[in-house]
Amino acid sequence: MLKRAATKDAREGSPRDNLLLRALPDAEYARLLPDLEPIDMALGSVLYEPGSLLRHIYFPTSCIVSLLYVMNDGASAEIAVVGKDGLVGMSLYLGGGTTPSRAVVQNAGLAYRLKAPAFMTEFHRYGELHQLLLRYTQALVTQMVQTAVCNRHHAIDQQFCRWLLLSLDRLPSNVLTMTHELIANMLGSSVAEVVTLADKLQTLQLLTHKGGQIRVVDRPGVEKKSCECYRVVKTETDRLLPQREID
Repeated sequence: MLKRAATKDAREGSPRDNLLLRALPDAEYARLLPDLEPIDMALGSVLYEPGSLLRHIYFPTSCIVSLLYVMNDGASAEIAVVGKDGLVGMSLYLGGGTTPSRAVVQNAGLAYRLKAPAFMTEFHRYGELHQLLLRYTQALVTQMVQTAVCNRHHAIDQQFCRWLLLSLDRLPSNVLTMTHELIANMLGSSVAEVVTLADKLQTLQLLTHKGGQIRVVDRPGVEKKSCECYRVVKTETDRLLPQREID
């Protein structure tokens, strides 16, 4: 269940905590700002289901949203993760209007929501937002392709480390707040396997996990346990989406 963030909560963040909004020139950002609505993104909330009409674009700032492909039997697997680096609702500006994936809040936090008409009005000005979203789309497609390759060719422990690193890159902290059940859905594995993987990394003193929280304490160690897929995605994302410092 999504709800508008309380005024106090909204002041704790800024739309420009999202890197796409941060990269916009001041004039374009100013046109969007009045229509950006702060939303509390509760863990496990579904933003849209496969085939549903997209009515909003979401710009995460302190949450993570997982894009999942869902099979007819209900089984699912993650195809991409979106956080402060991007937006949720790519099909809207690509012209499809709907998408075959499900969008689920993977880590609770804040996002800013923009109604489709307001977003498309700015998109069709063909300014910096338009160019920025083309580059973001390429970065997201790279992540989707690399995820497919990783799931086919790499061991589950490498996939788990890749997933951890990609998630942390999209959060303002080194703590993930989510259940083992959700992680299992993301990886297309079992809860028991996820617990075993987390226990193994905890024994190696790379992370701690307890009470629905995963805290990475040795990021370089986790990177060594991951495969090359993480570095491919990070390098391409950094190349396509340079960060803009705000005065």
